[in-house]
Amino acid sequence: MFCMDWRIQLLLVSGIVLTAIVFLINIYAAGIIFIIFVALLMSLLIMQDTTTLPDVVAEIRDDAKAITIRNSGNADALKVHVTLVPLDIEFDIAVLAPDQVNEYPLGKMIQEVKAVTTFENMRGESFSRSYKLSVNGSEYDPLKPMIPLFRQK
Repeated sequence: MFCMDWRIQLLLVSGIVLTAIVFLINIYAAGIIFIIFVALLMSLLIMQDTTTLPDVVAEIRDDAKAITIRNSGNADALKVHVTLVPLDIEFDIAVLAPDQVNEYPLGKMIQEVKAVTTFENMRGESFSRSYKLSVNGSEYDPLKPMIPLFRQK
């Protein structure tokens, strides 16, 4: 179900009214104003989608003796479950707040491991991420988009 915030509705109505008024004066200026309002509206809708999305990231600590779990999203990550393959280690974190970091000590140094994380947001939607961790570097890219735009995969 799609529910628009009152601010988005106000922006939509004011954009249509302003475009209609300017259209009576100059059609080209009205087109420019319409494009600007559509771009602002799309930006607000995308930002509204990301307010309830957590993003759990797994990294290996520099000394290779612990796994760091961090929530780089905008909402709490609930029921975080981490599996370290092939070490056969599993652990759970009840709640991971935005920008919160949690470390899991391993006791010995590891060379390479794959961390599979599953977690939920506050709406109950579940997510899963997989990271190949190595002491030589990992595949985590902080500039990678957190969500596919317009819910496409």
